[in-house]
Amino acid sequence: MYKVLIVEDDPMVAMINEQYVRRNKQFSVVGVCKDGKSALDYLNENMVDLVVLDVFMPHTDGFETLRQIRKAKISTDVIMVTAANDRDSLEEALHLGIVDYLVKPFTFERFQIALEKFVVQIGALKQIETLNQKNIDFIIEHSRKKSEDILPKGIHEKTLILIITYLKECNEEWMTGDEIAEGIGLTGVTVRRYMNYLMESGKVIGEMNYETGGRPCMNYQLAN
Repeated sequence: MYKVLIVEDDPMVAMINEQYVRRNKQFSVVGVCKDGKSALDYLNENMVDLVVLDVFMPHTDGFETLRQIRKAKISTDVIMVTAANDRDSLEEALHLGIVDYLVKPFTFERFQIALEKFVVQIGALKQIETLNQKNIDFIIEHSRKKSEDILPKGIHEKTLILIITYLKECNEEWMTGDEIAEGIGLTGVTVRRYMNYLMESGKVIGEMNYETGGRPCMNYQLAN
């Protein structure tokens, strides 16, 4: 069983993340830290397979914590959890060698995708003594496919992230499927398919608008 440390200053979010981890039988939560300093103290004394690391925390933020983890050569993988969806933050996180990057608010299903990415990568590496290009290509490709397999047919991770990021940028305004489609350059049919999935997973709420003067349409908004 993989040992997980959760680093999150918001007690409610920490509790949700812990519940998400515990629902996957391959993982156990061995600790919860409210800031980067206490996390580093814990990691210096205890072996942990995976850290679920928030970015915005007092004293030592997630990026500085991750830099210190790498500088100290602490052997652990990291899933970054953040409200930041800007390119610079993502690039820095990737440069620091994260397993995945989750933008709040995220669904249970998306969290499980991140855990599965870790399982696939670490499992494949343990089984292979000598890496060659063929083995490396297999590990990376298999990890990507595993993520896609968790989502329903026709729903892809990158498109989900694109839609959710756009909705967040719109400051929680009610929007029609056509407005979302125009804003991110997708077809209306594609957006409606994704919005149906997001409503089923509880990440988006929908409300029928009958005051259009014509055919009623559905308005969407990110769930709180």
